[in-house]
Amino acid sequence: MYDAITSNRPYKKGWGPAESIQRMAQWKGHFDPELLKAFIKAIGIYPVGSLVRLSSQRLAVVIEQNEGQMLKPKVKAFFSLRSSLPIAQSVIDLSAPGIDDRIEARESPEKWNFPYLNDLWQSAL
Repeated sequence: MYDAITSNRPYKKGWGPAESIQRMAQWKGHFDPELLKAFIKAIGIYPVGSLVRLSSQRLAVVIEQNEGQMLKPKVKAFFSLRSSLPIAQSVIDLSAPGIDDRIEARESPEKWNFPYLNDLWQSAL
């Protein structure tokens, strides 16, 4: 199901990873609750490829999960919300000691329409 709703089709654009997880969690009775929990634990609350807004007012894309800290993945920051301009890309491990930045919200890739969004997370693999 996850693959189907995240994939682009000729008749419909796929949903982003984080939006897909959120919607799947809202479909009560559609999935076995324990299997859905295990699936979310495996791919993370913010799956790789998710566009997120950081508390530092930067946009970032999730590039890697941190086992045991689902809310603190590794991200690649690339855009400043303050200046509305691209910034030098930097990888941030949100679980690292001394890192005060955190994810405030997921962002809709459609809202921002970054043509290179997939390249950002795929180049980190």
